[in-house]
Amino acid sequence: MSESEQDADVDAEAPDPDAPADSEQAVENALLFGEWDVSEIEYSDPSTRKYMNVTPIAHTMGRHASKQFQKSEISLVERLVNRLMQTDENTGKKQQAQRIVRDAFDTVHARTEDNPVQVLVEAVENAAPREETVRLKYGGISVPKAVDVAPQRRVDQSLKFIAQGVQGASYKTTTSAADALADQLIGAARYDVQTYSISQKEETERVAAAAR
Repeated sequence: MSESEQDADVDAEAPDPDAPADSEQAVENALLFGEWDVSEIEYSDPSTRKYMNVTPIAHTMGRHASKQFQKSEISLVERLVNRLMQTDENTGKKQQAQRIVRDAFDTVHARTEDNPVQVLVEAVENAAPREETVRLKYGGISVPKAVDVAPQRRVDQSLKFIAQGVQGASYKTTTSAADALADQLIGAARYDVQTYSISQKEETERVAAAAR
């Protein structure tokens, strides 16, 4: 084979840099924060499985913001990032919130040697309350009534408890937000009742049980 024919074969096998990437292959091989594999995440709670979408994309540029009930299409990691921004000091600081989550994931992996995304999923499942109370009015009297929590709201409440625990543990203390988040995720994944998110879940269910 001549040298020109060999060069032609090499050019034929080389990928075209201007050709669009295969979307399915790109998503399958992508890593969250360039480090964590999300393709083999396991779920133990079938009720919340539909509402916990784990993807390697941590910033969707608000493409689901104007669509009702489309937040479940956003990655669970990005929803955690958005929850961490819902304070007066951190409103709109998404890059900072992403750095906090990235550093917390590194700490979780260093302390547990597990995939931090798997730890996040387990933490959300464990901190999601199954029952809460509403107030019903009978005449002029308000009566608490226990109700089951919808699966989508269970995920929302769990992320809320985790974010509140991070704020309470890191605000005006020497503990960094990343370390506080790592503590919350590890504690919730292990169902440690001393963890804020788990204690809030237990309290919510205890009040609901008394209102049955």
